[in-house]
Amino acid sequence: MTIAATIQKQVGSRALYMLGAYNLIDHGDALSFKFKGSRKANHLKIALAGDDTYTMTFIKIRGYDFKSIHEVSGVYVDSLHAVIEDTTGLYTSL
Repeated sequence: MTIAATIQKQVGSRALYMLGAYNLIDHGDALSFKFKGSRKANHLKIALAGDDTYTMTFIKIRGYDFKSIHEVSGVYVDSLHAVIEDTTGLYTSL
């Protein structure tokens, strides 16, 4: 099992479904995907750090315009959903 597959499992298929996630890309030590419904960002990259936490980078891409909106370092597994919800305004569970 790769690191990206582990990240995908930890985020959860229901959360990815609720975000409308698509184009999941395995970067080796990171997972990135596009999602729908937020005006703040439409891409997310979750990378594993050396201290067993995650760095989450929220990106807004429109055409050729690329903006890194928000980056959060030191995120533990149990805080992944909270960071996504706080940053995007989208819910990851009912």
